[in-house]
Amino acid sequence: MAQMGRPRTFDRDAAITQAMHLFWEHGYDSTSLSQLKANMGSGISAPSFYAAFGSKEALFKEVMERYLNTHGRVTESLLDTALPPRDAIELAMRRSARMQCEPDHPRGCLVALGLLSACSPETVAICAPLAAARARNRAGFLACVERGMASSELTAQTDAAALATLFESFLLGLTTLARDGVPHAVLDASVTQAMSAWDAMRSDKA
Repeated sequence: MAQMGRPRTFDRDAAITQAMHLFWEHGYDSTSLSQLKANMGSGISAPSFYAAFGSKEALFKEVMERYLNTHGRVTESLLDTALPPRDAIELAMRRSARMQCEPDHPRGCLVALGLLSACSPETVAICAPLAAARARNRAGFLACVERGMASSELTAQTDAAALATLFESFLLGLTTLARDGVPHAVLDASVTQAMSAWDAMRSDKA
């Protein structure tokens, strides 16, 4: 009778979360296999790692899927046409600022940090889903501004691309500030100031 394989001695779901935090903190290129094996569970052997995840690249793909389906959802309001466009933008930025300062994971946003960690041609390809997420956010900001113009909330003279880029740049910049330890209260207050760019272009402005 064939002998059953040795059962895994680690929680795979928890291991992916631990790996996510390592990649989030250090980036893909700078996170070594030895770091991953040492910090996933109570330590995982090389054979167990490869049996469970296949490779560092395959593990990162699972990590990105986990991130985009959890923390990365903070900007979903940008694509919610049931929300007034200004509210959609403000909600996305406030939720992102809050998430980036939460104490149970590294500070900042992995979607934005993918810009900093994509050092090699291989990494650029591996981080493509993060680039796609940034492109969705970019399109979401533009769609919100265009909705504001279509409803005449914003003036016809509004430069839609420029205003959308301003909000996207602000969102990406939150990551650097969060990494530097700027308190959430300050980041949240800065969202209020950023939204004044929308209000300056309102068609009903006195």
